[in-house]
Amino acid sequence: MTAPNTAAPSPALVDHHCHGVARSDLGPDAFVSFLTESDAPAAPGTTFFDSQLGYAVRRWCPPLLGLDPHCPPAEYLARRRDLGPAEATRRLLGATGITDYVVDTGIPGDLTSPQELARMGGAAWHEVVRLERLAERTADAAGSRAQFLGGLADAVEAAAGRAVAFKSVAAYRYGLDFAPNPPGQTEVRAAADRWLACRTPGGRLTDPVLLRHLLWSAAETGLPIQLHTGFGDPDLRLHRCDPALLTDFARAVRPTGSVLVLLHCYPYHRSAAYLAHAFPHVYADIGLALSYSGARAEAVLAEALELAPFGKLMFSTDAYGLPELYLVGAALFRRGLDRLLAGWVSDGAWSAGDAGRVAELVGAGNARRVYGLGRTGGPAAA
Repeated sequence: MTAPNTAAPSPALVDHHCHGVARSDLGPDAFVSFLTESDAPAAPGTTFFDSQLGYAVRRWCPPLLGLDPHCPPAEYLARRRDLGPAEATRRLLGATGITDYVVDTGIPGDLTSPQELARMGGAAWHEVVRLERLAERTADAAGSRAQFLGGLADAVEAAAGRAVAFKSVAAYRYGLDFAPNPPGQTEVRAAADRWLACRTPGGRLTDPVLLRHLLWSAAETGLPIQLHTGFGDPDLRLHRCDPALLTDFARAVRPTGSVLVLLHCYPYHRSAAYLAHAFPHVYADIGLALSYSGARAEAVLAEALELAPFGKLMFSTDAYGLPELYLVGAALFRRGLDRLLAGWVSDGAWSAGDAGRVAELVGAGNARRVYGLGRTGGPAAA
């Protein structure tokens, strides 16, 4: 049996897009539900451990809990239950080498706060504010359209004072084929009236005019905006999540100085790489895709590196619910990048010095620059 190894590997990583993990113990069904973006059961006779991500969890995580790699799922889950969620989380996060968590706080549920996550991982934390949730909370407290729009402007300004970025899930709520320019005041007021008249408390924002208003309100603060693109759960329509659909918006928003960070991107990671190549304020992310592609992560990473400038690509895990997803995301990124760069150096295409510089840029340096993080991160781990 392999002994736990909680030493953090190098180089250090900045996880520029992630979420909290479950505080409570998870039964087998709850655990495997975090190994898929589907909202349906696995195929008969299988579980979601029967996937590239599931196999990656069984490859990289068991040694941290004192088990052999590739141990059966039941054995892994029993050991995890014996250790308890806090200890399992501490071991797994401590082995990632992540120095900064840039946390999207817009997902509800019994999840760790950014401060809790950072404390268990021995890292710094930084907040990303989800625009649609901000608008929905503002609407819940508003008694009129004027209160809603005024409160929303105040909420965006307040969030800009504490967060390092905003995030939009317009891809889920409407699609990325929205009109690129900012809506006029008359258009915004009419959309607000329509939405407030028909929504119930907690109702989701799906109006394309208000989604655009949110994006432009955030852009005017000058903070980076993360945008979900590509792969996700069945709530989206994948063909309307191609980042290439954002071309006109990217062009229109450029004068604000706000950076656009395209999240996930797969299977449109080459489209995202093109936009990062073409526009100085557009960056591309490789989170989520590497974890779900597992043993094929190296191939996906190689395709992302074909056209994207090396100063425009950023690592993330998009981990949610399970600390295992942090470890798997970091391990697959390091393994894939190390193997790619070693091959290019061996072939004489790259120098070793250039390879080292690119590894630092993609793993941490680009994120530090985009989000304005110091060498030791933002708020210190509690």
